[in-house]
Amino acid sequence: MNRTRLLFIGVLALALGAFASALAYKVLQSRVAGPVQLQPVVVAASDLAVGTKLQQKDIRSVNVPADALPPGGFRHEEKVIGRGVVLPVAQGEFLIAGKNLAAANAGSGLSSLIPSGMRAVSVRVSDISAMGGFITPGSRVDVLMTGNPGSGEAQAMTVLKNVAVLANGSRLDHGLLGPETQNSPVITLLVSPDDAERLALAMAQGRIQLALRNPLDTGQENVAAVSLRSLYTGSQRTAAPTPAVHVKPKPAPVAQAAPPPPTTYGVEVIKGDKRDVTKLSD
Repeated sequence: MNRTRLLFIGVLALALGAFASALAYKVLQSRVAGPVQLQPVVVAASDLAVGTKLQQKDIRSVNVPADALPPGGFRHEEKVIGRGVVLPVAQGEFLIAGKNLAAANAGSGLSSLIPSGMRAVSVRVSDISAMGGFITPGSRVDVLMTGNPGSGEAQAMTVLKNVAVLANGSRLDHGLLGPETQNSPVITLLVSPDDAERLALAMAQGRIQLALRNPLDTGQENVAAVSLRSLYTGSQRTAAPTPAVHVKPKPAPVAQAAPPPPTTYGVEVIKGDKRDVTKLSD
């Protein structure tokens, strides 16, 4: 009897303890978390290419927790309509000013991709210079020029380094699914005003070549110009030097004095009334 009563009291105590613990947990959870507040944010309704001018069909609003709102995001759709897309945007991605959207009055297309203080300059290239179409928007290139500086010998030099590519022909983005090759005779580069002048002068004075570089390689090493003569250095066997011949100088001729004139004597011969003088030498 006493044993059964003790077991009943123990079970009852455990049940009351579990109930009190569950009740305390719910009270604390309601005080800490509180109700979740949702706020609207504008996202892309479909995949958007670079240069797209946003319309109502391109955007939609979704509700997210207030603490999940991205910095620079938009809560009202009318604030993004008419803006240009400057980076590829995937469906459902947040539209953020300064990241994938241009400024309010920057327009769309290529002009919206040019930051303040920069310039877009197009250069004409060959299929070889365009790397077979692998130079896509977003690539980084060096600009090389081959020309004649006036010395009569062709030279090649690096004019600009680590330049961003804005467009390949009329293409402004490399696609959302990965880069695709596209051959175009015109590549548009993003340069500063000073570099725009250097690039224009290089196009007028010589032939332009683009060198594709790794986007993680941001070095600005100084590269000396290469002349045509340096390509042949070491390609031909150097002729053996001609041994020097020592010629013994000849003594200067000694001028000889002229012999003195011969001494003459006069002999007078008298024949009758005639007198004759004959000169005789030694």
